[in-house]
Amino acid sequence: MRGRSWAVRSVAAAILLAAPQARAQMRLFDTGLGSDTLQGAAPYGNPIRDNRVYAHGIFNQLEGRFGDGAYFRWSGQAWVGNDYNKLWLKSEGRYNAERRGRVSDGDHELLYDRPITTFFDLQAGMRYDLDDRTGRTWAALGVQGLAIGFWNVEATMYASDSGHYALRTDASYDLYLTQRLILQPQFETNWYTKLDRSRGVGAGLSDIDMGLRLRYDVYRKFSPYIGVAYQRFFGGTLNLRRAEGRDPDDLRFLVGIRTWF
Repeated sequence: MRGRSWAVRSVAAAILLAAPQARAQMRLFDTGLGSDTLQGAAPYGNPIRDNRVYAHGIFNQLEGRFGDGAYFRWSGQAWVGNDYNKLWLKSEGRYNAERRGRVSDGDHELLYDRPITTFFDLQAGMRYDLDDRTGRTWAALGVQGLAIGFWNVEATMYASDSGHYALRTDASYDLYLTQRLILQPQFETNWYTKLDRSRGVGAGLSDIDMGLRLRYDVYRKFSPYIGVAYQRFFGGTLNLRRAEGRDPDDLRFLVGIRTWF
């Protein structure tokens, strides 16, 4: 009898000691924290919260360009959405303090984004050119993603309300010299189907804008950089620039900041 009573008391003590831990584990599973999806409800396990809404923004270029005169250039983009549906906002342009504070080469895009492959998204929406020249509205359709060799690439086609068509391509690559020191080559082209004097562009290849930037990640969200940028104009755009007394090419030293949130 004594042995049996001792065994009963041992089992009761073990249950009392295990009860708080069991209740804590149940609370974790009820809240979805610490749960193992393989041990969840049959046949697929516990549901995963994979449809949350996120937001992200980045300024790849916040820089001053110095050469024959100086100007400030920005280029950034932001998105909000889930893994399958996002709304993108893109903006770029130049602020010329020496030319009475004029803004040039400014365009802004609002796009719907949806993945079409593992590495590429399809984007569609509108673009509006807003600067010191005549404004123009475009419909936009393009792709953006990660190409072979880890190049970040974009290619977008545009159709305006006045029968003009355009194509823009952009590619950049992050070469990590160290964990914090990164060399980034960048290459952009712009193409147009018609002469557009009001926007200062000609038919065919309009310009090539290349840059080489060396940045240092003070921390991941804040990276100052230095570099050089070279822009070359072609065809009808070159003729329009010459008529305005401007050079056919533009080589500049630059200093800037890359930041994201």
